[in-house]
Amino acid sequence: MNEKKVMLELEDMTKKYSNGDGVEHISLDVYEGEIVTLLGPSGCGKSTILRTIGGFLDVTSGDIRINGRSIISLPPEKRPTAMVFQSYNLWPHMTIYENLAYGLKLRKTPSAVIKENITDILQMVSMPGCEKKYPGQLSGGQQQRIAIARSLLLKPALLLLDEPFSALDAKIRQQMREELKKIQQDLGITVVFVTHDQEEAMALSHRIVVMNKGHIDQIGTPADIYDYPETLHVASFIGEMNFITQGNNTIAVRPEDVTVIPGEGSGLSGEVRTIMLLGHYVVLTVQYGDNVIKCNINRELSETLKVGDKVSLVLGKHTVFNRTA
Repeated sequence: MNEKKVMLELEDMTKKYSNGDGVEHISLDVYEGEIVTLLGPSGCGKSTILRTIGGFLDVTSGDIRINGRSIISLPPEKRPTAMVFQSYNLWPHMTIYENLAYGLKLRKTPSAVIKENITDILQMVSMPGCEKKYPGQLSGGQQQRIAIARSLLLKPALLLLDEPFSALDAKIRQQMREELKKIQQDLGITVVFVTHDQEEAMALSHRIVVMNKGHIDQIGTPADIYDYPETLHVASFIGEMNFITQGNNTIAVRPEDVTVIPGEGSGLSGEVRTIMLLGHYVVLTVQYGDNVIKCNINRELSETLKVGDKVSLVLGKHTVFNRTA
């Protein structure tokens, strides 16, 4: 991404609320045509960052720039951003066409151009022919498609998405991720996405910003975050992870990176605790001292083992964290 143009810059941005909560010293560059996801648990500050970018919150200190220009003094409607919320925010008394046309009419866009643009965008979000319907006649996933379409019609430099799929059921959420990814690729738009769903972040993002208590813990590609977590918080938040205590160290190793060898050997010796078939692979848990270690193994190996058997565990790729550091 480094050879691409920087679209958004957050420079040492701090936003503090009166109760002391908020975010501190946030520095981040987002490149043109990139999806960057702010990921973390509730209350970590990810939505606060998004709302300062969109102009819905003032910053306490620092700067926010889009295309090199500071935007912190501009109201939301004057910023080259569009924001989509979890709650869709469609006007229930307006048809879909009227909802989509509203922002373009405010910009004095000619009627013929509005009609053409709406036809094109509805095709893009897989909802052609719904112009005369009202929001209440659409499913949650369809309403969210329209909310995204309405934002895209304004051709923002930056699309801001605040947990837009969290109210949808799992199957529709998966479909919406795929739709968003395709729209982003087709249009080459720049997106900042907020979610607490690690799977969503991994599936959608070019880069992930992992937040923790108002600070950035790590910025990296999904592969970097998954394979090389820099803190215990990141290691625990992304994907499944075993944490094995050895002296002052905590070893973080993923279930797929543990090799199970029947019998006692030179690795970590333990006892099979549970064996669970999950389709094409099996999850084995092993009691090793006070630690319960989860291992993903193939079905062939699982058929040679039973609860109570002694096994040896060999750790592959792993990260060691010093608990006293």
